[in-house]
Amino acid sequence: MKKLAIFSLNMLLLYSCKQEKKEDTTQVVKIEQYSIEQFMDNENAFSNGFSPDKSTVLMTSNRSGIYNMYTTKSNGGEFIPVTASDSSSVYGISYFPKDDRILFRMDGNGDEIFKIFVKDSSGIKRLTPEKNVRALFRGWAKDGKSFFYGSNERDPKFMDHYEMNIDDFSSKVIYENKDGMQYGGMSEDRQYIALSKSINTNDNDLYLLNTKTNEKIKINENISGNSPEDFSPDGKSFYYTTDDNAEFSYLMKYNLEDGTKEKVIEKDWDISAFYFTRNGKYQVMFTNEDAKTVMEIKNVAIGNTIDFPSIEGQQINSASFSRDESMALLRVGGSNTPTNSYSYNLETKEYNKLTDVLSKDINPDHLVTSEVVRFTSFDGLEVPAIYYTPKQASIENKVPALVWVHGGPGGQSRQGFNSILQYLVNHGYAVLAVNNRGSSGYGKTFYKMDDQNHGDKDLKDCVAGKDWLAKQEIIDADKIGIIGGSYGGYMTMAALTYTPEEFKVGVNIFGVTNWLRTLKSIPPWWESFKEALYTEMGNPNTADSVRLRKISPLFHTEKVTKPLIVLQGAKDPRVLKVESDEIVEGVKKNGVPVEYVLFEDEGHGFVKKENQIEAYGRILKFLDKYLKGQDSEVINDGKTESTPVKPES
Repeated sequence: MKKLAIFSLNMLLLYSCKQEKKEDTTQVVKIEQYSIEQFMDNENAFSNGFSPDKSTVLMTSNRSGIYNMYTTKSNGGEFIPVTASDSSSVYGISYFPKDDRILFRMDGNGDEIFKIFVKDSSGIKRLTPEKNVRALFRGWAKDGKSFFYGSNERDPKFMDHYEMNIDDFSSKVIYENKDGMQYGGMSEDRQYIALSKSINTNDNDLYLLNTKTNEKIKINENISGNSPEDFSPDGKSFYYTTDDNAEFSYLMKYNLEDGTKEKVIEKDWDISAFYFTRNGKYQVMFTNEDAKTVMEIKNVAIGNTIDFPSIEGQQINSASFSRDESMALLRVGGSNTPTNSYSYNLETKEYNKLTDVLSKDINPDHLVTSEVVRFTSFDGLEVPAIYYTPKQASIENKVPALVWVHGGPGGQSRQGFNSILQYLVNHGYAVLAVNNRGSSGYGKTFYKMDDQNHGDKDLKDCVAGKDWLAKQEIIDADKIGIIGGSYGGYMTMAALTYTPEEFKVGVNIFGVTNWLRTLKSIPPWWESFKEALYTEMGNPNTADSVRLRKISPLFHTEKVTKPLIVLQGAKDPRVLKVESDEIVEGVKKNGVPVEYVLFEDEGHGFVKKENQIEAYGRILKFLDKYLKGQDSEVINDGKTESTPVKPES
């Protein structure tokens, strides 16, 4: 199971059945078509925890057009602004355990060099170094007197483990990471630190470091994918997941005293996370079931599963608990419903809605529920995908379609609301989000199938997805394009380069186009993962460079014959701006229609609303012109009408 995907688009987070051809009983449904401004008016808001007295909740929201912090009453009510940034995004971490000070983080317009700050009655104070040092919060000490964080202050390549006292904000190093390890948690008494060392993008060795003796104990015996999860509340055990001798990750328990192990839970899907609440009353487990997050919470003493209320018939996909474990903050949503936050009292069973994020202009009945389908690829492999069909589509009203490719390598398209996808579907585009071979969540055999094979079999899976779409009775088989971000952007360019007649258009959102440069320019703080990525992709400093050049679209732009739009953030540390600059320049030489949308104040993903509106509005106009054969024109009521035009060849 891939838990770290270097080039992931951060999009993210489906019960499956084989898709059989069905008799079409659909009729054209009249729905309103909403503007990109209306879709981007969907708020993205999430909770960061209760105040010490549980009367208020810290929230992070982009309602101002950029992420800022707010507070709201724990039983719901008005959002009170805490910050008012109009440049860099502000992301809440939490209240302090025993007072109303607030911890938060910021980076520089998407450069991912995060700093940790405190907000108190006197203002804002930066707690970690300002220049070129990355710091990430790692949790509070149980006594609430300090917190832990990782920082590459000592060495840009490695994240050391620090503890900061909250009285005077002095810090000390607990563990110097000189061996390229990845931090995985620490026991309450600070005696044990869980560490892992990547072998490849699936497999890693798991260790426990005894900070008293400096002994490092290897937990796994075989090459396998392992993930540290949590230490038991009594300090006697360590829990981790592994796929040793299995396709999917299961939960193991390691006895710290004698080193014995036992299997705790095994499912038919990956157990993706497991932890205990602060005082050990509850254990929380998440499973990735066919691209859908399933949560299970048990009362440890009694052993019974906690039944949460059914909230508007939607899925509860996460819960975070107050320090006294009496209340929880729930995230609730679905593929056709944006995720909202609720507070829930475990004793009284009462819940309160804290957010209402869907734009007031959008009728929820006009949004589309996705379904899981599976199709057969060129070699007989069954490939899962998530399918969105416009409500206005029918046999008599065939619609164009898009193959959507997730980020990665090793990401996964998942069930969950996505404003961009709903916007495209609302405007009459069917979308097939393909989880091609190499995607996570479907077993380690499937996951490893694209290793050092990118731009070949994974691309053929996408082409097979296009062929599946073409057979659907509601799809206009002559109007199918491909779209994706990051690794998905690479797949877009690979499709236009190596299968130039398969797709009618391509949408490349900050996609890799030169693997040689991208693999050499990995940010220093990912040093511990670099060799693992080289194992999957190839080492650009060895003979692998020949193959990497061969699969890099930048060196084969003369093959591109279909219209292309490229979108890029200038601050992107993962896929450099030059990648998009050069692919645009190269394709333009072919006389092919090329559009380029560049944002100077964005990184790997567009987070500012004004930029999102520009980016995704431009994508729709491009698709309407070159795929659908229409030009979009926004009129006064905010809805979009289309005027037929002759598509350009």
